[in-house]
Amino acid sequence: MQANKKIDISQIKVIQAPLAGISDVVFRGLVRKYQSKCLMTTEMISSEMLCNNPNPRIIQFEDFEYPLAFQLVGHKIDKMTNAAKIIAPFASMIDINCGCPVKKVVVSGDGSAMMKTPELACEIVQSIKEATKLPVSAKFRLGWTHDEENFIEFGKALEKAGVCFVTLHARTRSQMYSGNANWNKIKLLKQELSIPVFANGDIKTIEDAKNCLELTKCDGISIGRGIMGDFSLPYRIEKYIEKGIVIPEPNLTQRIEMLKEHLKLEVQHMGEKNGIKFMRKFYNYYIASTRNASKYRSALVTLDKEEEILKILDEILSLHTENN
Repeated sequence: MQANKKIDISQIKVIQAPLAGISDVVFRGLVRKYQSKCLMTTEMISSEMLCNNPNPRIIQFEDFEYPLAFQLVGHKIDKMTNAAKIIAPFASMIDINCGCPVKKVVVSGDGSAMMKTPELACEIVQSIKEATKLPVSAKFRLGWTHDEENFIEFGKALEKAGVCFVTLHARTRSQMYSGNANWNKIKLLKQELSIPVFANGDIKTIEDAKNCLELTKCDGISIGRGIMGDFSLPYRIEKYIEKGIVIPEPNLTQRIEMLKEHLKLEVQHMGEKNGIKFMRKFYNYYIASTRNASKYRSALVTLDKEEEILKILDEILSLHTENN
């Protein structure tokens, strides 16, 4: 790996947020293809898994991805530190996951369960910084429940521990991904911290990013699910932040072509069987705006041959062209 790992935190305005089981090396590569200069982030990497298997498929990456953050999840100081040392030669920085709400993650004290142990989270940050000499950031939620919101105290503790920035997903753990992200809470956190604060949650369009930035006065945007079905979104938000330019979102034809390329690359990366299985979670994001989208999605998720899928996509394009 000969990529330039250097990172200038002050220049970061958009972050491609980690999405477990989604934002693989192909996903990240497509974000770059659509011209974004955002900070890329790997999928969530288990420190336990990495210490047991130092070369898993999940840490595949390419030179063009840089600057590239590696996100680690775990609650054991020694495991997190050792995992950080394994990836340090390849990482521009390390992000600590204190926000994943999934039961199998939090049951062991990882992810958003870390918000219950802020002292431990701070010790992990300090240990990784000392061991790797890399910048360290953290992503977290409002708290465990609405009655246990401690995001301001948690953010202040992490700032004191030495994180270079924080990302706040403006939901509690109990909300999971339901309801609306409360951007007002991001505004409150920004007012309390001197380090950069990035907003995450319910940012799916340039208008969303504009409204979020205006309300919160935060330092930038972290986009996760908003990228699904539109790899141009990070770049378009960057152009809005930099120059106030509003680039139109892709139309259905452009989205279908984007889907075809995504499918082709995942098949090349994983093989036809696994690549197609992986892609099934994406179809609805790409074709949601088409007539009879649910019918087409139901058909697409049953297919296991790339040729058959492309035939359905061409049918969607044909009908879209006729109706326009």
